[in-house]
Amino acid sequence: MDVRTAIALALAAASTTLTNVAYLREHDAAAALPCLSLRRPVHSLHLLLTDRSWMTGFAMETGGFALYAAALALASLALVQSITAGGIGVLAFVSARLSGRRLSARQLLGVILSIAGLLALAVSLASSSGEGSNGSTVAILSWIGGTALLALVALAIGRRAGRLAVGMGIAGGLFFSIGDFSTKLATQGGARFAFVVTLIIGYTLGTSLLQLGYQRGGALTVAGLATLITNAMPIAAGTIVLREPVPSGILGALRILAFAAVTVGAILLAAPERPGPPARRDDDSSPPPVVKGEVSPRAPS
Repeated sequence: MDVRTAIALALAAASTTLTNVAYLREHDAAAALPCLSLRRPVHSLHLLLTDRSWMTGFAMETGGFALYAAALALASLALVQSITAGGIGVLAFVSARLSGRRLSARQLLGVILSIAGLLALAVSLASSSGEGSNGSTVAILSWIGGTALLALVALAIGRRAGRLAVGMGIAGGLFFSIGDFSTKLATQGGARFAFVVTLIIGYTLGTSLLQLGYQRGGALTVAGLATLITNAMPIAAGTIVLREPVPSGILGALRILAFAAVTVGAILLAAPERPGPPARRDDDSSPPPVVKGEVSPRAPS
């Protein structure tokens, strides 16, 4: 392993740690805010930008992105993504510590499978850390367009199935993957710097969907799914579109198994949580429940 690759791996590890801690901070801040809506973007943006806790999380996420971009300038997309994808472990650990609750058996199995798959991806890349080619513009645009279409489908299915938080986590991850892929393209320089446009669009939509998802689901489900997809998709793009080297033999088979493990882990993280007691809304005018043995307060005359 050369010095450039070693520096890239260190930057990627620091990036994923900072980014996933930022996700948790943003989740807690967004969940405490009034209802956010894409139909009222200016109002929703104002709520986020005026919340100090959310802004701190967003600043941390921005710092993580800067480290990620630096790593991509030094190593292949697939290699960097295989390291940053391990952030699901950071997310799960910190989430459990901050909430004071243990992970459920399903969540724990999902995290273990995800981490095992991502570690297997890293091993499979041991003999193939080359940069590959620049990829054709047609193939790149087709990949980005197809990913955006998948995100819209995920949102539609999530809404229809009553699992909007899951749909937003998946769609957010897909849009983030467009941003990550575009970041690699932009670092190639020249005319490819124009992909800064899709970079901005991808990250803007991904961030927006995550904030909406945070108000509808847990951090591990929403951000966990987004983290897995954000990293798995660019690894596939690096292999398919940019022609980054693929190992043969045992290492090639290991990469297939790794993707399977990540997929199963994502499914487990997407499984529904047990619903908690419904929160009482501030505008709820219904009378409070009467506990047996107590007298319901009379309304003032």
